[in-house]
Amino acid sequence: MPRRIVDISSPLMAGIASDPPRMLPEIDYLDHHATAPAIAQEFGIPVDALPEGEYAAVERVRISTHNGTHLDAPYHFFSRMNERLVPGGEPSWRIDEVPLDWCFQPAVKLDFRHLADGYVATEEDVRQELARIGHVLKPLEIVVVNTRAGSRYGQDDYIHSGCGVGKAATLWLLEQGVRVTGTDGWSWDAPFSLTKRKVEETGDASLIWEGHRAGREIGYCHMEKLSNLDALPADGFMIACFPVKVHRGSAGWTRAVAIFEE
Repeated sequence: MPRRIVDISSPLMAGIASDPPRMLPEIDYLDHHATAPAIAQEFGIPVDALPEGEYAAVERVRISTHNGTHLDAPYHFFSRMNERLVPGGEPSWRIDEVPLDWCFQPAVKLDFRHLADGYVATEEDVRQELARIGHVLKPLEIVVVNTRAGSRYGQDDYIHSGCGVGKAATLWLLEQGVRVTGTDGWSWDAPFSLTKRKVEETGDASLIWEGHRAGREIGYCHMEKLSNLDALPADGFMIACFPVKVHRGSAGWTRAVAIFEE
């Protein structure tokens, strides 16, 4: 059967506004000539003995597991998970403990591009969008949210763009059996800069990371910094988002893709 694959990952790049300044990735690119002296010395030969004086292209990177498109493990959100399902909860799974069958499932896209920057999507918003596209959620389906942030990746306002998904909306998805969600924004939650204003106005610290914190009650994973979601239909596709197996990690990078059987 013919198959079409759509890349929904963002490139891991240095020198763009993909994260807050304190979290930006650093990448040093060493070309074929830059690495030649070291390998020539290791083998005790002159550099010009190598083909055209070249060896290997290599990149040295300084990144966190939350740079680039990545899958967050329940451990990222809190030290415990499933407090609603297990008395007292249980230790949160790290990325190398996440079930791989969560990461390759039918998927649905919620189009929230019309929602204002900093808006916190509610359960009703999710229900209305699902009704609009005529989709009834099934357990383990992956739900991705297309926000305005997707059009701003790498721009100075990226981390301040797009809506977030609130705790009640996230819990409702989890109650339907969803275990992986995703967003093209910097965070599953609303941009911190806009949430900060609400916390200053209300004094309510529970607004901070409220969507993430839903994982305390029901463990789940979500992807951040997705891209190209506007190229996807509302449903009728699979998503594969297997994370890199970082030992005891809070997240793992993923080359997330949407797969269509045609």
